Amino acid sequence: MLGLLGTITNPTKYISSNGEGLFLFISNIFKLAGVIAGIVLIFKIIYAGYSYLLANGDPKKFQAAGDTIVQSFLGLVVIAGAFLLAGLVARFTGINILNPTIYGP
Repeated sequence: MLGLLGTITNPTKYISSNGEGLFLFISNIFKLAGVIAGIVLIFKIIYAGYSYLLANGDPKKFQAAGDTIVQSFLGLVVIAGAFLLAGLVARFTGINILNPTIYGP
């Protein structure tokens, strides 16, 4: 079945084993998710700051802006904790989730 399309050669100069590209892709997706979460955090904090300034003495708006700031920092703690957990797993087990090393033939 695999020979149906003929032989597919590696388009890069690097020798790779089966599945290595998939693991690198998943690793890059994790890193991209962390970067996007950081960017969203910055925009949420800026938005909450403006909401806080523009509340004009309304206690509900003050509370909503404060809750948004707290939730944003809580999200940052969760994302940082996930990367910290991945680093601890890599340190103690040798399985590097964020930068996998694929050994092949």
